[in-house]
Amino acid sequence: MHSPNPDMSQLFADRQAQRSALHNRHLNEQFVRVLKTIGYDVGFQKGQGQYLYDRDGARYLDLLSGFGVFAIGRNHPVMREALKSVLDADLPNLVQFDVSVLAGVLAERLLKYVPYLDKAFFANSGAECVEAAIKFARGATGRPGIVYCAHGYHGLTYGALSLTGDSNFRTGFEPLLPGCTSIPFNDLAALEKALASREVAAFVVEPIQGKGVNMPTDEFLPGAAALCKKYGTLFVADEIQTGMGRTGRFLAVEHWNVEPDMVLLSKSLSGGHVPVGAVLTRKSIFDKIFNQMDRAVVHGSTFSKNDLAMAAGIATLDIMESEKLIESAAKRGAELRLALTRMVPGYELLKEVRGKGLMIGVEFGPPKSLRLRASWNVLEAANKGLFCQLITVPLFKDHKILTQVAGHGSHTIKLLPPLTITEEDCGWIERAFDDVIAGSHKVPGAIWSLGKTLVDNAVRRSA
Repeated sequence: MHSPNPDMSQLFADRQAQRSALHNRHLNEQFVRVLKTIGYDVGFQKGQGQYLYDRDGARYLDLLSGFGVFAIGRNHPVMREALKSVLDADLPNLVQFDVSVLAGVLAERLLKYVPYLDKAFFANSGAECVEAAIKFARGATGRPGIVYCAHGYHGLTYGALSLTGDSNFRTGFEPLLPGCTSIPFNDLAALEKALASREVAAFVVEPIQGKGVNMPTDEFLPGAAALCKKYGTLFVADEIQTGMGRTGRFLAVEHWNVEPDMVLLSKSLSGGHVPVGAVLTRKSIFDKIFNQMDRAVVHGSTFSKNDLAMAAGIATLDIMESEKLIESAAKRGAELRLALTRMVPGYELLKEVRGKGLMIGVEFGPPKSLRLRASWNVLEAANKGLFCQLITVPLFKDHKILTQVAGHGSHTIKLLPPLTITEEDCGWIERAFDDVIAGSHKVPGAIWSLGKTLVDNAVRRSA
C-alpha cells in the first residue's frame, strides 16, 4: 500500500527515469516508439515561458506550445498565484445547484472582446465546444445538416470527428454523424450549393486551417457569412487554435471583419494548466436551447465551470492584457514571416511561408534539380510528407528547436510558439531554419543520411 505523497515534484524526480517504461506498459507504447525513432525522447524536466529543459539541462525553444495551449508560456507566475489562490480559498466549487461567480466573471470578460455575441457556454475542451455547437445549431434551427471544410480539424470525439476530413483519424471509427457535408476550403460556389437546400443548421470553419496553416482568400469568410445569412444557416468560427490573440487579433475572423453566430475557444484560454473551452453565441440561439425551466440543464458538462478552470481563463486574459501579448504576436509574427519568406528564393525545396501573427506555416515542395528530385521522390514513395522530418529532426537535435509537421502527410511545418517569444528567439529560429534548409540541399549529406534511416523505418513498418 502506498503512503500519501503530496509532493508531486519529488514523485516526478523519483520516477522520471521510468517514463518510457511506464508508458510502454500502461499507456501508448506506439507513441514512445515514435519519440525514440525521431530522437525526441530527451526527457524534458522543466518548462519556463517559451523554453523547455531536458534531462541534461539543455534549453529548447518550444514552437509547438502544447499544440497552441501555452500562449502565455509555461508556468507563468501570475497563473500559478491565481490557481493557488483558488485552492487556498475553500470556495464552494461545483455545487451544481448554485451559479458560479468565477464563471460569470469569465463570461463577462470574454464577451467584451466579442461584443456582437451575448452568451457563453463553458466546456472542458475544444472538442466539447464543437459538440456543443453542433447541438446548439441543430436545436436552434431545427435543421439536421452541418457543413465543414476539407482538410479542417475540429477534434476527435464523434461529432467533432464527423467534421474532420482526415482519413487517418476517421478510418476504423465510421460510420460517423449523419448529415455532415464537406466542401473545399475557399470555395464559395460549393458552399452555396450545399446551403441552398435550406437544410443546413451550421457552417463550421476554422478561419485559418490548423492542419497545414491554410489561409482563406480575402473573399471567403465574408462571402461565407453572407451566404449563411441568406440561407438561414448559422456561421460557426472554430477559433480553438486561432483565437486568444494567436494571429495578432483576439479572434482571427477580425482580420476579415466577420461576425460569426458562434465562436469556439479553448487551448490558450486554459493557460496550460486546467482545461477549459468556451462557446460564445448569440442570445437568440441560446434562448432556443435553454428555453424554459425544465430545459435549464438540457446541455452541460459536470466539470466545465469548475473554479480552477474559470480562474485559469480569467488569469490568462489578465496576463494577455497586461503584457500586451496580442500586439506582440502581431509584431513578432510579421518579423518572423518576413525573415523566413526572404529565404524562399535561395532554396528550391522551400516553397512558401504563410500565416498570421504567430501561426506560421513553412511549406516545402519538390525541387527542380535532378539530384534533389531523386532523393525527394524516394522519401515521398516511402511515406508522403516524410521530407519535413528531415527539417524538424535536425532543428530539434542540432538547434534545440521543438516543432513538427502541420498534419498527416503534409509538406508544411507549423510554428505555433508562445506569444511571449522575444526578438532574440526570432533570430534563433531564423538562423536554425537557414542552416537546416541549407543542409537539406546537400546531396549526399548528413540530412539525407537521416532520410535513408527514416525510409528504412517506414519500409519496415509497412512490411
